[in-house]
Amino acid sequence: MGGSMSGSRSFERFAGWLSVLAGLAGLGYAVAFVLLKNAGMSALFLTLAPLLAIGGLVAVFERVRAIDAGIATVALALGAFGSLAASTHGVYDLANVLHPPASLPDLPSAVDPRGYATFALTGFALVLLGWLAGRTSDLPGWVGPMGMVLGVVLVATWLGRLIILDATSLLVLGPALVAGVLSPVFFLMLGAWLLGWRRSAT
Repeated sequence: MGGSMSGSRSFERFAGWLSVLAGLAGLGYAVAFVLLKNAGMSALFLTLAPLLAIGGLVAVFERVRAIDAGIATVALALGAFGSLAASTHGVYDLANVLHPPASLPDLPSAVDPRGYATFALTGFALVLLGWLAGRTSDLPGWVGPMGMVLGVVLVATWLGRLIILDATSLLVLGPALVAGVLSPVFFLMLGAWLLGWRRSAT
């Protein structure tokens, strides 16, 4: 029993630091992509942020699977696959920056077309996890609604990029900007909570 509790606390701290780093990498991506317009830095942060975020997703899964193990497992599967595919997209972009090919086809990424994994799959995962989080007292009250809102915004971002495509359209730019701010904040707050900055026990 003691070993299990120790292992759980050890993972909690591990997931907490991963979530904090995911939030920082998400902020780095937003700055590099929107403000600096640095392709190399944005590709690097796109590689790191979703990969690091898996720790936070697993930590939430561990707390909601008792509510509905099936839905929680589907959510984790979607989130893990979406995160890994998004990270792979980042590596693809980074490889092209470090060693530019003679030409790049003007086609959607085969790994992550129009952000399908980055936005849609991760968004669906967060909606499901957020819904379950709202039904347990093992997580802060903000995790459920904030996770669901972030999930919906991510899915809306993907739909905008798929249907409209024009990055200057408010229907594309609006959800993308909200997601670009909300996602790092969510993982930073989750990481801080996992590391011990919890609500006072009631």
